[in-house]
Amino acid sequence: MVHFFAAVFAAAWLISLGGCSIADNREDPLRDRQAPPIGEYRIGPDDELHINVWRNEALTRTVPVRLDGMISLPLLDDVRAAGLTPVELRDVLRKKLTAYVSNPEVSVIVVGVRSFKVSVMGEVKKPGAFEIKSPNTVLDALARAEGLNEFAQRSRIVVLRSEGGTVRRIPFDYYRAVLANGDQENFYLRPGDIVVVP
Repeated sequence: MVHFFAAVFAAAWLISLGGCSIADNREDPLRDRQAPPIGEYRIGPDDELHINVWRNEALTRTVPVRLDGMISLPLLDDVRAAGLTPVELRDVLRKKLTAYVSNPEVSVIVVGVRSFKVSVMGEVKKPGAFEIKSPNTVLDALARAEGLNEFAQRSRIVVLRSEGGTVRRIPFDYYRAVLANGDQENFYLRPGDIVVVP
């Protein structure tokens, strides 16, 4: 029971930090059941990037993406990287560097993917934040947390998802997900999702 109250307090605290309101997801319960579309990777905070400027070792370096989404580079100071694909960031850097270097050739390589994190809290054996390298479902996240505790309320699990200034509350029923073999009830998580197990 103590874990439950701690989980509720922590979730409320996280929500208050973002100044967000909570919206329920009952209007479209199957909206998140499909795998996320495969597309170009978008850089996020905590990722590690190798910026290579051809024939210019002073500008070539490996840099972290800060929590504010920026990277720091010589001559350019801070440049926004989060939300861009590596190709888009390459074009931004190339354009900015033309003021200092004649016809710069730039490449951007993501050498460390650390921005896709989900949290699992409450009545699980190993609560915490987990780095995800590929699409994961709620059941995958619960498995990363080493499963549910004996007193977990399996039919009352919720996923808190931040979307445009609000936090959406997505109900998840463990029993139905397992009995349905994941076909309808299990769904894919997004970066920043919080799985709360009461």
